[in-house]
Amino acid sequence: MLSTLRASPQQEATVSSRQHDDNSTSERPPARRTPSAERLPGGLRVIEGGGQRRQDEPLVSRDAVARALMEAGVDLLLRRITPARAAEIERKVDRVLDLFDRVDAAPVLMPVLRKHIEELETLMRETRQVRSSARRGG
Repeated sequence: MLSTLRASPQQEATVSSRQHDDNSTSERPPARRTPSAERLPGGLRVIEGGGQRRQDEPLVSRDAVARALMEAGVDLLLRRITPARAAEIERKVDRVLDLFDRVDAAPVLMPVLRKHIEELETLMRETRQVRSSARRGG
């Protein structure tokens, strides 16, 4: 049975030369370390941070509001907050992002945006307190 699985001499020579080429170090450029901000294969990149938690930032931009939503998503996945709390954060984030867009067209809505940002910041502050007490076991 094994004899039927044998390759022809020409196929063996091709495989043998490929193995030699693959193992050859003289033709390869030396390996280099990629800087942390450079893109890696697959579209990923390394972000320096050392694992420290980012300070809680004020929600003054769309990006900051989006990061708050991501934070809530992580907390939900790690079961630090309830699905109900995560849904409430998502609802408030959607409202704030919508208001950011509307304020661009009608600056008169800025006080409404500020009010909703304050509500979202309060909810995020409460969420962080819930999360930290759960982490301590309380």
